[in-house]
Amino acid sequence: MDLTTTAFGSWSGGRFMHFGEALDDERYIQLVHRSYEKGTRTFVTADVYGGGRADTLLGEALKGIDRSTYSLVGLIGHDFYGGLRAGAKGYPRFTEPGLHKPEEYLNYLTMATEKSLERCGTGKFDLLMLHNPDNTGYSSPIVWEALKALKTRGLTDRLGIAPGPANGFTLDIIQSFERFGELMDWAMIILNPFEPWPGQHVLAAAKKHDIKLLARVVDYGGIFHDDVKPGHKFKDGDHRSFRPAGWVEHGYEKLEKVRPFAEKYGLTPLQLSAIWNLSQEPVKSVVPTLIQEAYEGARSIESKVDELAALPDIRLTAEEVSEIAKIGDNTGCMTLKGASERHLGQDARPDEWPVREDLLAVASRWGLGQKWAW
Repeated sequence: MDLTTTAFGSWSGGRFMHFGEALDDERYIQLVHRSYEKGTRTFVTADVYGGGRADTLLGEALKGIDRSTYSLVGLIGHDFYGGLRAGAKGYPRFTEPGLHKPEEYLNYLTMATEKSLERCGTGKFDLLMLHNPDNTGYSSPIVWEALKALKTRGLTDRLGIAPGPANGFTLDIIQSFERFGELMDWAMIILNPFEPWPGQHVLAAAKKHDIKLLARVVDYGGIFHDDVKPGHKFKDGDHRSFRPAGWVEHGYEKLEKVRPFAEKYGLTPLQLSAIWNLSQEPVKSVVPTLIQEAYEGARSIESKVDELAALPDIRLTAEEVSEIAKIGDNTGCMTLKGASERHLGQDARPDEWPVREDLLAVASRWGLGQKWAW
């Protein structure tokens, strides 16, 4: 089963990534059940979340449900089996030198996939994605031949790439499409009306190579849930507290400007963001973060599940998509990850590396300019 239009991410509910209140096991499982019953039939999990606990909890929630009636997406790539966690930076990628040699990639990926499937209580993924790859993951034929072997072995029906966790990697993503697009079915990108940049730059390349896109951060840190407003106080450790000062106020100002588009179509703000994404080829699925905000009187996370599942089958016009993107234009608002001129003469790091001539050639082919210093 391919991905459905709406998807539930296992990072929702504050269990495995710090957004709002953390749900207990029972409520989390009920949330998955509710998503399924209301019509969201794609579930996305990453093996590294909670050191496998996200897989296990999602597997418990889906136990007993007809496997043919939902799509299961698995993400692998962080070696939490043999690697050491580096604080907030998390676990290393399996391709990190010193962890696994290239000839060992297949064995690692096979092991990681099989263990993730076991925790999820199933025999195969509908889509398996390379999670937060480093430079090697984007560019190594050995990595992608190993992923192809997993598909041949029947461990997944489809393959894809899930860049992150921060924004960027534009040239790296496009080059991976050019090199390995025949093996890819899906890619996950950050895209929403208030963060059209830089995700918008990969749309044309994905379309050309027939790669479908799964859009995440559709909620823009909760702004599109319409219960994060000026003066909002985040809990200690909430990931959103690391965003630049004033982002909530600026985001809310933009929300008021795009609200008339939502009212025109009878949409909630979250539904408008989702439809804005889906109105652009080749975006085919959306996976916002569902959050139980940590203040008295906040909307219930269950209501957000219902809102997402009730997404109507409508699309905005190209002119409306463009108008909304202009309101939300965020070009140059942050330092991007991935290949950059900032790192010339420096060693590559897990999320940042020097731009190469072949990547500048990618930029030229897609009309993205030759200055990549973000």
